[in-house]
Amino acid sequence: MASLSLGLNLSRKKNISRNAAVERKNLITVCRFSVKTLIDRSCFETIDDSAPEFVNFASILEHILSHRLKGQITWFGYESPRSFWDYIRVACSKMPHSCICSIENMENVSSSRAKGRAWIRVALMEKRLSEYITAALRDFKTTRRFYDDGAIVLGEEANMLAGMLLGLNAIDFSFCLKGEGLDGTFPAVIDYTPYLKFTQSSDSISSDEEELRTLGSSGSESSSPENIGPPFIMDENSWYNKCKRVEQKYRLALEQKGYLEELVRLREAQLLDSVSQNKLVLKRIEDTELNHKLEKEQLEYIIVELQDQLKSFQSLGPLSADASFSQISFDPGQSQDGNGKHDDSHLSLGKEDTPSLLGLCGSLTSVASYKSLTSLKSSEYLASPTTEMTSPGLTPS
Repeated sequence: MASLSLGLNLSRKKNISRNAAVERKNLITVCRFSVKTLIDRSCFETIDDSAPEFVNFASILEHILSHRLKGQITWFGYESPRSFWDYIRVACSKMPHSCICSIENMENVSSSRAKGRAWIRVALMEKRLSEYITAALRDFKTTRRFYDDGAIVLGEEANMLAGMLLGLNAIDFSFCLKGEGLDGTFPAVIDYTPYLKFTQSSDSISSDEEELRTLGSSGSESSSPENIGPPFIMDENSWYNKCKRVEQKYRLALEQKGYLEELVRLREAQLLDSVSQNKLVLKRIEDTELNHKLEKEQLEYIIVELQDQLKSFQSLGPLSADASFSQISFDPGQSQDGNGKHDDSHLSLGKEDTPSLLGLCGSLTSVASYKSLTSLKSSEYLASPTTEMTSPGLTPS
């Protein structure tokens, strides 16, 4: 009897551990599917309390955080049920800028379960749900105090849970913290039907009609074991065909992958060439702009200098002309010597006017212009006295 009871105890423990492992695996898998459906739904519209994907996700997360949660021991030794909010409130109390105090002070939320549901919504709107879960799991003493052995938060699945919830930070949630979802009187129920999918291929062994026929004739005496042979052969052939199709799809995907990689390499080479050409064009534009700027500055300087020289020429022009005319003497006695030749003193005066003319032509930097102007002035100044001296009216008697 002792060995029988020992065997029963061992089998019971194995069943308990197996059931706990299966339960943890199911909850984590369903949670991963729920996160994926939420991300897919967020691409088309904003997630709020009315979205069935969110309602299911909140129920799954509540079951995960409540998995093997210890009860609260009263003074009389009785164990009262406890909500996961009690654990979150203690484990996340030291987080900076947390919403724990604000949720504790909410007036319309009284029960512990309702506060936990409000915390899930606020953490999602803050995009910090994964951060809260990670901070709570780091406090191992508090986690160990609130949960029994075999809980999800005490196993390896806890790290997977924090990683899965990190993808929810990319979703914009909008919740009303006064809605019906915060009612703590009703337990959370998970809907598994969105995650259960069965597609029957054309190579399936049996169709729905054959299954119904098999179920209907399973209790009759006419059923014989010989009918089991062909399905196994068909099953083997179907698996072979499936493997062939998978292999073809793999080869096709491999060829497409090679083509896309080659295309990416070609585009990268073209991009590098375009970048180098763009740099050369930008360098040329900078050089051209610099040359244009220098030429503009030089032209502006030349214009200013010419304007100054023009002003000085206009102010000094009349004064130099009067001075040149006052220095010329038209006296016949002094213009000719006793031999009737002209005196060269007047020519020297005309030659002395050349430096003054050079000063008046400050802006005329051309040598040809200077020579023409000098010859013009000297010819005018020398022609006048000569003409007057050779005229009959000025000839001495």
